Amino acid sequence: MRNETGGTMVVDVQTDPYNNNLNRHELSDSPKPRPKFGDLLKADHDGIFPPDDLVSGNSNASHQRFSSVSASTMSSGPTSGEGSPCVMSPWARVSPPWGADFNEDNVLETNGLIGSIVRKEGHIYSLAASGDLLYTGSDSKNIRVWKNLKEHAGFKSSSGLIKAIVIFGDRIFTGHQDGKIRIWKVSKRKPGKHKRVGTLPTFKSMVKSSVNPKHHMEVRRNRNSVKTKHNDAVSSLSLDVDLGLLYSSSWDTTIKVWRIADSKCLESIHAHDDAINSVMSGFDDLVFTGSADGTVKVWKREMQGKGTKHVLAQVLLKQENAVTALAVKSKSSIVYCGSSDGLVNYWERSKRVFTGGILKGHKSAVLCLAIAGNLLLSGSADKNICVWRRDPSDKSHQCLSVLTGHMGPVKCLAVEEERACRKGAKASATGEGDRKFIIYSGSLDKSVKVWRVSERMATWREMDEPAASSGRKSSSSPHEGSGAWSSRDMETQK
Repeated sequence: MRNETGGTMVVDVQTDPYNNNLNRHELSDSPKPRPKFGDLLKADHDGIFPPDDLVSGNSNASHQRFSSVSASTMSSGPTSGEGSPCVMSPWARVSPPWGADFNEDNVLETNGLIGSIVRKEGHIYSLAASGDLLYTGSDSKNIRVWKNLKEHAGFKSSSGLIKAIVIFGDRIFTGHQDGKIRIWKVSKRKPGKHKRVGTLPTFKSMVKSSVNPKHHMEVRRNRNSVKTKHNDAVSSLSLDVDLGLLYSSSWDTTIKVWRIADSKCLESIHAHDDAINSVMSGFDDLVFTGSADGTVKVWKREMQGKGTKHVLAQVLLKQENAVTALAVKSKSSIVYCGSSDGLVNYWERSKRVFTGGILKGHKSAVLCLAIAGNLLLSGSADKNICVWRRDPSDKSHQCLSVLTGHMGPVKCLAVEEERACRKGAKASATGEGDRKFIIYSGSLDKSVKVWRVSERMATWREMDEPAASSGRKSSSSPHEGSGAWSSRDMETQK
């Protein structure tokens, strides 16, 4: 099928049209020598190796890390073999497709795969959901807007790879490979038509900064650039809606703080020693950054007049493996961190002290994280998405299921609560522990898959033994496949 904006589109609510043989050459270039993972993060999809070759299997990997937290409880378990979530989850069998239309209530009443969106124009690198609209960015020059699995609109940038998308009111911010952040607005006269209304940094600020030596910084040997400009790919974007601030991170090792009201760069911070892969505005005036240098840093924000000042408050994690993704749940003061070794670290802040643990569920690098109520979703280069549930009562985590179906690494995730994006959907008796979410997952197989999950999804043991699930908790033994891994203390480094 073709449309006015060009390109070929396939919308499939039953099957995935890809197979391994057609796309294997796009995901690997063997036999190349294995580069460092930090270099892989700076490469396009051709630089990403198959899951088994992406990160070397090292059973002692967890001993190479140390944390500055004062105490911790680790959720540990096998990453492969008989007790692995990837093997034991019922979702690891074929994810159930439904032929019904996306709007029908019978689809919405079932957990699992709803459908797939495929455009044969590029690998999916970024997603953003707003109500019933989904924005997708790829290594083409197009940003697509989807509604109910159908293309709704689209607009074209002047650069290629689109690595990040965030939405603030009626404005859409996109981060690009060329180091620029572009701002788009929906036309009031023509709904669905988007117009570029600005670029960060603005041309005016670039000219003003270029004539002032104080606004210059050294980016390479004998080469300077203005501080307001990113000199490498923009890797992530994060919003502080209350303060009207936009945070951007880049492979140039800096994060920048932008005031949305006037598009002014308030601050440029040299935050890490290697490429920064994620920045997240969090709780209690804290900002979190994760880098290929293996660290997760906490920055304290101070408002100074009309500007800001960010001071390094703490290093949560320091390890040899690259930090690839971050997610923050502000309401519960929790930070999640994905790494190139397939682990997910987490920390909870209580009385100004961070405590945390580790979740094991992936065989390869964790490339993206997203939070949906009490659920955490982690997408990986092993092509799977793990669904974790946090129990607010004892703060433990269980891996409920593993969503399968992608034929390439899962690169990005987006979440919308079901009622927020499904106007007219059948109302259900939903409480704090029974919310339902629509999950969008973008992959390097050039597809976006749409899932439905609920906070009351049964654990694997409850699915296999419904009678046993009533009246008693699932076992904490990893060998019994419950997903509630055993705990042990994390060593504290002073």
